[in-house]
Amino acid sequence: MEKINYIFETKMEVRDYECDIEGIVNNANYLHYMEHTRHRFLKTTGLSFAEMHSRGIDAVVARMNLQYKRPFMCDDVIVSRLALKKQGIRYIFQQDLYRESDNTLCFRGTAELVCLINGRPDNCDEYDKAFAPYLTEEEKK
Repeated sequence: MEKINYIFETKMEVRDYECDIEGIVNNANYLHYMEHTRHRFLKTTGLSFAEMHSRGIDAVVARMNLQYKRPFMCDDVIVSRLALKKQGIRYIFQQDLYRESDNTLCFRGTAELVCLINGRPDNCDEYDKAFAPYLTEEEKK
């Protein structure tokens, strides 16, 4: 398996209401875990969704790929790890969720985001500047 250069990590606990009748986390909640991780990462870069939105800049999900490997159960602690790359105007977040107790990879997902500037897809200087420390020289072009 390829080595992933994670740039951010956060932890979350599975809450009972996130589980279905089988006692496992409902699949839709994984999208919430991914989004929460991206938002926490963005906060560390100094970006504010609300402030950028007020100026007509919105980062939106264009595509997602989800791979469910092992289920999370109630009270599991999730370690969410994130990697980032850029292709054209797309920011691609590789997001892996591990069960803390045994470091088992339970979920792997990618979220491709694009910036809409006044409703049109375009490069965003603010995101490029905030993400520059995490991108290769080729990705910065």
